This record gives sequence, C-alpha cells and structure tokens, in this order.
Amino acid sequence: MTGAAAIGIQRFLVIYLLLLVVLALMKRSKISQTKLLLTASLRMTVQLVIAGFLLTYIFENPHPLFTAGYLFAMMGFAIHRVLSKNRDLNTGFKISIGLSLSFSGLAVLVYFVAAVVNQSLFNPQYVIPLSGMIFGNAMTGVSLGVKSFRENTASAKERMEALLNFGVSPKNILLPFVNQALETAILPTLNSMVGMGIVSLPGMMTGQILSGTLPTTAILYQISIMVAICTVVCLSVFGSLHFGYHTLYNKRSQFCRLGGLLTGTGCGDEKSGSGTGREK
Repeated sequence: MTGAAAIGIQRFLVIYLLLLVVLALMKRSKISQTKLLLTASLRMTVQLVIAGFLLTYIFENPHPLFTAGYLFAMMGFAIHRVLSKNRDLNTGFKISIGLSLSFSGLAVLVYFVAAVVNQSLFNPQYVIPLSGMIFGNAMTGVSLGVKSFRENTASAKERMEALLNFGVSPKNILLPFVNQALETAILPTLNSMVGMGIVSLPGMMTGQILSGTLPTTAILYQISIMVAICTVVCLSVFGSLHFGYHTLYNKRSQFCRLGGLLTGTGCGDEKSGSGTGREK
C-alpha cells in the first residue's frame, strides 16, 4: 500500500465550495447562522494550519518539553472551552470540572501510550494525536453532561425546592439529575461504537489506511482508541458532576446558587438564614 495522495492548494480550495451548499440550505431553512458557519470555517482553517506547522517542527525536533507543552496547552484549551460556556458556575464546580478533565484525560492517555502502544510518554508521534482525540472527546462529553444537568435542574426547580422542604436531603435530590446527565453525555459515544465498522469508518482508521497502514493494524488502533474515549468521557463527566454537585448545597442543607438555576445562599454563607431549604 502507498501513502495518501498529495493534495495541492488549488484542489484543496475546491472543498470550500461545499460550504455553498450548506449556506443555501441554511438560507432556505431560515437559519440565521451564516456568520457562525463562516467564522467556524475560518477559525478551523487557521488553527489547523498553525497546528500543522507546529507539529511539523515538533516531529522534526522531538523534545520532551515540546511534547509536554503542546499537551498541556491542549488540556488547558479543553478546560477553558467547557468553563467559558458555564461562566456562572460556582468556583468549586469549576475546579471539579478542571481537575476531572485533567486527571482522567492524563490517566487514560498514559495508560494507552504505555500499556497499549508501548511507546515513550514523550513521543510526539503518538502522544499528541492520541491526546487530541482523548481530550477532545472528554471536552465534548463534559460540556454535554453539564448542559444536561443544568437544564434538567432548571426545569425541576420547584419540585426540588418542595422535596427539600419535605426533608429530602440535597444529595438525594440532585443525584438522579447527575446520573441522568452522565447517561446523556455518554450515549453519543456508545451509539457511535454500535454503528462503527458497519455504518461508518471512523477518522483514525481512515487516516491510517490512507497513510498506508494495513487495515488490520488500523482496526486494532481504532478499537483501542474507542475504548479509551468511552472511558475518558465516562470518567471526566462522572468526576465533574459527582464532585461538582456537592458544591451546590451547604452544611445546613440549603441549596447554593447555580447560575440562577438554584436560588439560595452562597455555600460559604453559613450564618445567613435566607437560603432555600431547611435548617438543622
């Protein structure tokens, strides 16, 4: 098998013509997201071109500091993207998200590189592409999980307050929402695993085949990375929500403030009696 065919700049630019189809359908459907589509396409192109130059330099000049720096920059960006969509979360919840994303992503990455691929943890050829898939999917999963948790608690606000007044503990009230959000976050990954190989050939496998890797080897890599992705999504969402929801109530069984979804005192305000809930 030969490597992937080279694509010249002129042929590459032809792909952008497909966006005209998207723009036409958006206009027909009266979807006012033209600016977002153009901005997203431009940012994607610029970011990937810059990443391409950086990766070329790192691969040609391999050094542990370069690999570690790129990895932590990737991890920081993933955390920033999740938190930027949830600016009004309390500090404790944000810390839970950041730590869960970091530790679960790093743990799965180290296990994959060391135990499965059997390569150095500073080998950029393996660490950077694998960390991109791992942290990218973890970021998406946590964003979806937190979004689901917040929407569900917002719609059940009155019922939650009623249960609290009847003596149900905040933990027992919030835990079903946490479990439901975890299920919502992990379902897309599970569904993609169900249809993989029949409905679709995933990106990693396709890329390896195009580069000349034997399909059997590409299959083993793809199965491995999908198991790793499923694990990191589950771990990062579980950690973010299970550690995070404990920051939403205080020792007096009063709900704290979650971006306007839960009303009451702040978690650090133990002296105030104005919160939602019962006093012990």
